[in-house]
Amino acid sequence: MNRAFNRKKDKTWMHTPEALSKHYIPYNAKFLGSTEVEQPKGTEVVRDAVRKLKFARHIKKSEGQKIPKVELQISIYGVKILEPKTKEVQHNCQLHRISFCADDKTDKRIFTFICKDSESNKHLCYVFDSEKCAEEITLTIGQAFDLAYRKFLESGGKDVETRKQIAGLQKRIQDLETENTELKNKVQDLENQLRITQVSTSPAGSVTPKSPSTDIFDMIPFSPISHQSSTPTHNGTQPPPVPTRSAEIKRDLFGAEPFDPFNCGAGDFPPDIQSKLDEMQRQRWLVYYFHNNFQQLTTLILHASFNIFKQQFHMNV
Repeated sequence: MNRAFNRKKDKTWMHTPEALSKHYIPYNAKFLGSTEVEQPKGTEVVRDAVRKLKFARHIKKSEGQKIPKVELQISIYGVKILEPKTKEVQHNCQLHRISFCADDKTDKRIFTFICKDSESNKHLCYVFDSEKCAEEITLTIGQAFDLAYRKFLESGGKDVETRKQIAGLQKRIQDLETENTELKNKVQDLENQLRITQVSTSPAGSVTPKSPSTDIFDMIPFSPISHQSSTPTHNGTQPPPVPTRSAEIKRDLFGAEPFDPFNCGAGDFPPDIQSKLDEMQRQRWLVYYFHNNFQQLTTLILHASFNIFKQQFHMNV
């Protein structure tokens, strides 16, 4: 491995300056991986890194894993490593952080470059396998360095600082987008868990509570346990008030308190006596109903009888 790019004023490059400064040059290659190195440059340094990654790749290949393919986008701003189909950026190596680039003369498919990581400040050696373009990719990276250096001289260093700031902002935007995606996923998971909890805690087959049903006399059936409601019936008649103890208790001639079975609680009597009391209470309700509606029922019966009489009279005629 004996090629490292260098700047020569009379060197003839492969691409036009506009292609690297305004756009980028794409290449396809296989990515063997990256590994940390102790020095930012040097032929021996990258040779050891290539040997290490090749050995790791042989182990993974024996396990059935294939070498992943990537797309390299080279410009005066750096080298981007993307997934070929989705175009997702896996690594963004800024040009001012790349300290060494070389291709291997003993294995013409291999080329590498060393880049300083922006977060850990460690030097990482990236190793690639390209069957036909290893040397061309190395020269393209060298041309990008040459154009960037010329722009640096023309702008007095301002252009490099601007690119550093833009690169920092781009990385910050990428981190925020990743964080935003993670938060959206967490919120979605919490909403799903909440729905599952609501479904599991709700009683099976629960229905909307309905109004109490009424009997044939349009009255709410009597229940000794439930409290009596003061809601009027459908015919506008108020139910009889629940007997209550008056403030002044009347006593009989022997001075004893009169016994009223309807003022006692439901649990004060045995079941057989309580059932008889319930039946008596229902009869009291019926008597009250017929008493209040006797005139109306009489009128209805007379009308019905008169209609029957008219029908029979017409039939006889």
